[in-house]
Amino acid sequence: MATEKSGTVGKALGLLTLLGDYPEGATAGQIADAVGYPFSTAYRLLNTLVETGFAGYDRREKRYRLGLRIYQLGQKVAHHRGFEGAAVPILQRLTDLTGESSILAVLDDDRFLTVHKVDGPQFRTTTDPGDRGPLHTSALGKVLLACTDPATREHLLETIELTPRTEHSITDRAELRRQIDQVRRRGWAGQQEENDIGMAAVAVPVLSASDRLVAAVALAAPIFRADQEALQAHLPDLRRAAATLALELPLRA
Repeated sequence: MATEKSGTVGKALGLLTLLGDYPEGATAGQIADAVGYPFSTAYRLLNTLVETGFAGYDRREKRYRLGLRIYQLGQKVAHHRGFEGAAVPILQRLTDLTGESSILAVLDDDRFLTVHKVDGPQFRTTTDPGDRGPLHTSALGKVLLACTDPATREHLLETIELTPRTEHSITDRAELRRQIDQVRRRGWAGQQEENDIGMAAVAVPVLSASDRLVAAVALAAPIFRADQEALQAHLPDLRRAAATLALELPLRA
C-alpha cells in the first residue's frame, strides 16, 4: 500500500511539473500522451489536483493549468526568503507617495489571495503574501468580486459564506449585492472596520487592455491616521499604480 501511495504521489508531482511547461494549458489527452500514462490515470490525477487547488480547469477550453495553490506556496517561500517580485517596486512607490500600506491581491476561488504588500511607515498590515481572506469584508475582495466575469460573480454572490469578522461586516446578501453593484459603477471599493477593527481601506481593480480582471490593489490605514473617506483622496494615485501594474503583471487564466 505504501508503495502504491508513493507511486501515486510521484505521478501527481510529475503531472504538476509537466503542467508548468504548458502556460496556455493542456488537455487531459495531451498530458496523458506526454507522461505516458493511461488516459484514465492522467484524468483521475488531474481532477484530484483540481479538487485540491494545485491545478485549475477551464471548462470552455477543456484545458488544465497550474493552480493558485502552487502560487500560494511559492509566495510563502518567496516572502520568507526576502524575494521581491516585479510588483513590489510599484507598491513601494505608491506607499512612499501616500504614506499608507499598499496591498496586491488576486481572486482565488471564493477568497482573495495576497500576492504582495508594502507596509506603511508607521504600522504593519494584517495580511502577508500567501494569505487568503474573505471577499465580503475587504475592499480588495469587493473589487475582485465586482470586476470578475459575470458568471463567476453571480456564483460567488449566491454561494460565499457571509461570516462576519467584526460587528461592521456585511451579513446580508442583498446588501452585498447592492455594494457590489455600486463598486462596478464607481470603479473602487472601500471598507471601514469591516475586516479588522480600527482599519480602513480602499481598492481598485487591475485590468488588462481588454478590461479583463488581473488583480486588485489597495491602500490600507488605521483609522486614527486615515479613515475610508480620507483614503479616497488617494484614489488617483491608486488608479495610476493599477495601470502600471496592469503592464507588469501577467494575465492569469
